[in-house]
Amino acid sequence: MKYYTDEIRFEMTSNPLMERIAQLKERDYADDGCYDEAPRDFADAMENYHLALELVDSVTEETIAPNAESVDLEGPHCEQGRVRYATKTYENLKAMTQAGLDGVTMPRRYGGLNLPIIVNTAANEMVSAADASFENVWSLQDCIETLYCFGSEDQRQRFIPRVCAGETMSMDLTEPDAGSDLQSVMLRATYDEEADCWRLNGSKRFITNGDSDIHLVLARSEAGTRDGRGLSMFIYDKRDGGVDVRRIENKLGIHGSPTCELVFRNARAELCGDRKMGLIKYVMSLMNGARLGIAAQSVGLSQASYTEAVSYARERKQFGRPIIEFPAVAEMISTIRAKLDAGRALLYQTARYVDMYKSLEDISRERKLTSEERQEMKQYSRLADAFTPLAKGMNSEFANQNAYDCVQIHGGSGFMQEYPCQRIYRDARITSIYEGTTQLQTVAAIRYITNGFYQNVIQEMLSQQVAESLLSQQERIRQMEENLSALVANVRDTENQELLDLSARHLYEMTAYVVMSLLLLRNAQLAPDMFGQSFEVFLTYAESECQKHATFLSHISPDNLRNYRV
Repeated sequence: MKYYTDEIRFEMTSNPLMERIAQLKERDYADDGCYDEAPRDFADAMENYHLALELVDSVTEETIAPNAESVDLEGPHCEQGRVRYATKTYENLKAMTQAGLDGVTMPRRYGGLNLPIIVNTAANEMVSAADASFENVWSLQDCIETLYCFGSEDQRQRFIPRVCAGETMSMDLTEPDAGSDLQSVMLRATYDEEADCWRLNGSKRFITNGDSDIHLVLARSEAGTRDGRGLSMFIYDKRDGGVDVRRIENKLGIHGSPTCELVFRNARAELCGDRKMGLIKYVMSLMNGARLGIAAQSVGLSQASYTEAVSYARERKQFGRPIIEFPAVAEMISTIRAKLDAGRALLYQTARYVDMYKSLEDISRERKLTSEERQEMKQYSRLADAFTPLAKGMNSEFANQNAYDCVQIHGGSGFMQEYPCQRIYRDARITSIYEGTTQLQTVAAIRYITNGFYQNVIQEMLSQQVAESLLSQQERIRQMEENLSALVANVRDTENQELLDLSARHLYEMTAYVVMSLLLLRNAQLAPDMFGQSFEVFLTYAESECQKHATFLSHISPDNLRNYRV
């Protein structure tokens, strides 16, 4: 099976923004002549991106995918306060390192590949299509982005090359009494004058890859505080000791990824960035990166669901013919594919926005931006902030729906351990929960709905010319947008916060369906053979979903809110 699919290649090459992304990431190709692998121009940069993803494809096909079932069955173990991965996980990590696929986005001066975030996003999708649990272990190297952005140069020089050489990372945020409410974090950080370092004491829970080599830890540095203003970010190096794994959680899915409860006992640490900015600034950056990663993981799981569903439906015969020929099954598979293509379009559009603003932000640390660059950074920062909760929330929901339908297509066989669809189904369930539930993604997005930001983006997308053969479909999307705008205005005009809170998830999904329909419209125009069928199926699906939400919203008002109180 090829993991670097034609659809991913399309997303990597079809958008004109890629040329600007490469130019910014490469600083106008300033590394040419300084490093053998540095590109000399845009065409050379694109060749590098393709070569890197071909390497990911090779490792994924030859090592990660064949190891997935073994990793799922064995899982990691806790031995004397340390994590021992499943045997095949070590093979996976070794294969990625030997292929030079660590530190993907880090600058070359630290040993990284200096590739854009969109390339890393594609790599995460591909790995997840083979084994979502291994993606959790490998992709958490992305935490190094936060250290790179906010750590000192000394910290960069000491830690980034280690990650680029294959060491693992984790972000230690949640605690037994502080899940999504990170303001309640109470892990203590106290300064040790004699040793000239910080000491961490307390516990963390639900920490993905919690026995990693390098940790970013959210801790309370300001004694007597109880909110986010007293929290700072710290770097903990496993080589210094002081942190033990109390236990590994026994989970429904992603068995290869150890989710740990950690105990910090006077653990030596160092401050990352400024005091009191841990939650307010650094965790927000960290979480946005993680949410893009989970969106990619979700798309990978949807791809796996589609692949397994098609494969089984072609082979399984009932009443003398393959079940893929039955309309009820064909409709399910077509819908899986449509949601996969739409969700992927949203994912890569988001990744491009993140690349733009992150590259400009990085340049601003080296020199003063021009007024045009500052405006550009502001524009793409808002787009990235608005699109990330859509990409994470909707793709994680699609991953769950598609995995469910994949099992259903397998019938009784889908309930058996012999088929990968049951692992995909179990792995998908966490995607709409961790790194911010879908409900929290709605909270992050709702202000962009009520202040008209998404509406402006949608209007700009609707203004693009389309082929005459697609004009009627574009008009259908326009009608969806008009209905959405009217519903947003109705809710906003009541000035009733409880009504807005109840309506938010419905408005959020409607917004996402309109945006994804427009993105898929563009793809269908550029590559009709690849996306034409998916676009038609998705548009009908999106219209029906929007109508469902509109019906609900038309029947709620401030007068009947009591019906939704428990």
